[in-house]
Amino acid sequence: MSGIPPFRVLRAKPLWIANGVITGVLALLFAVFYVGANIDPAGHLTKLPVGLVNADKGAAVGGKQVNLGAGITESIKKSAADGDKIDWKVLDEKEMKEELGKGRLFGALVVPADFTSSATALTGTAATGTPARPTLTVLTNQSAGSLGSGLARTATTQAAENASLQVGKELTAQIGTAKAKLPTAARVLLTDPAAVTVQDGHPLDPHSGLGLTAFYYALTLVVVGMLSANVISGQVDHALGYTHNDMGPLRLHRPLIRATRIQTLAISSTLMTGLSLLMGTMVMAGAVGIMGMDAAHLPLLWLYSVCAIAVTGIGALTLLAVFGTPGMLLVTLVFIGMAVPTAGATTPIEALPGFYRFLSEFEPLRQITGGIRSILYYDAQGDAGLTRGWVMMAAGLVAAALFGFGVLGWYDRKGLHRIPVETTPEKTTVPA
Repeated sequence: MSGIPPFRVLRAKPLWIANGVITGVLALLFAVFYVGANIDPAGHLTKLPVGLVNADKGAAVGGKQVNLGAGITESIKKSAADGDKIDWKVLDEKEMKEELGKGRLFGALVVPADFTSSATALTGTAATGTPARPTLTVLTNQSAGSLGSGLARTATTQAAENASLQVGKELTAQIGTAKAKLPTAARVLLTDPAAVTVQDGHPLDPHSGLGLTAFYYALTLVVVGMLSANVISGQVDHALGYTHNDMGPLRLHRPLIRATRIQTLAISSTLMTGLSLLMGTMVMAGAVGIMGMDAAHLPLLWLYSVCAIAVTGIGALTLLAVFGTPGMLLVTLVFIGMAVPTAGATTPIEALPGFYRFLSEFEPLRQITGGIRSILYYDAQGDAGLTRGWVMMAAGLVAAALFGFGVLGWYDRKGLHRIPVETTPEKTTVPA
C-alpha cells in the first residue's frame, strides 16, 4: 500500500482542470440548449400553420350578392404576405377539422355561414334594441402543444379583430348618410361589428395534461432507455469480469471471461432488447394503470413503448461502447440536452431558432413524441406522426448498429482490446 494520504490528490492540477473543463462545458451546453431554445419563441416564430376557413354563404345587398367572408380571408392572406410568422392555410371546414385532428394546425379562424347576413342586418334602419352581432370563431388546438396553440390563438384573434374593423368600414361606407338614422346601439356596433369567440378545435380527454402527456410519456421512455443502458453496460462488464461491482462495503469481482468489444455490445444489446419488454410494460402500467393517463390503442401503445426504449437503449449502449467513459456525457447531451428543447412539445418547432429546428429533424425524442401523440390524441393515424416515428426509430437502430459494430470491429482488428482491472487481496472480496 502507498503511504501517500488520499486527500493529497486534491493538490493535483490536472484533476481540477480536467473535471473543471468537462463540468463547465456541460453546464454551458445545457444552458444554451434549454434557455436558448425557449428565450424568445414569438421572435423566432416562422410559418406557424394556422387554418383559415370561409364558410360564409353571403347575402344579397342592394340587388347584388355580397360575401364579406371572402373579403376577410383575402385581407388576411394579403396582410400575411409581408411577414412569415403565420402560415395561413385556406381550407374548407372538413379539411380544417381533419388537419386539427392530425396536429398539423395549431389553430384556425372560421368565418361562419351567416356572417354576411348578420353583418348587413346591422345596417337596417328599422332595427330596434341591441342588434345581434356577427361572430368570428377562433379555434385552438392544445393537442399540438399549449404554447403553439397560444401563439396561434393570439395571431388569429388579432386577425379577427382587424377583420372586424375592416368590415365596419365597409358597412359604414355602404350605407353612407343613412348611418344617422340607425339606433345608437347599431351605430356603435357598426364600427366594430364582429364578436370574436374562442373554442377548442380538437378537445382532449381530461387526463391528457392539456396536451402534454404525450411529451412526458415519450420523455419517460427515453430516460428509461438511457439510464437502463448505463446500468446494463456496467452489469455486463461486471459479469464478464472486466470491472468490480461495489455492494455496500464489499467489492465483488467475477472471474474474467474474455470477450471482444463486438461480443460485449451484442450481449448488452440482447439484454436491453429483452428487458425492454418489461420496462415498456412497467411504464405503461404506471402511467395508464396507476396514474390514470387517458390512452387508447393500448396494444399499439405498449408495442411502441417497448420499441422506443429498446432503440434508445441500444443507441446509448453504442455510444458507451465506442467512447467509453465520455460516452455517458454524449448520451446525456444527445438524448436529454439537445432532445428536450427540440421535441416540439413545449415550444413548437416553428418557434425555435434555426439551429434547433435543424436538430429537431433527427433528435430521437421528437420522433418518439410524434408517435405517442398520434396514438394518444389522433386515433393512431399514420400521417399524424406515427409513421414518421416508426421510420425514424428503425433508421436510428440501423445507424446505431452500423456505427457501433463498425467502430468496435475496427478496434478489435487493431488489437485495441479491453484490459481487465487487476485485483489485490487487500481491497477485493470475492463471494463464494
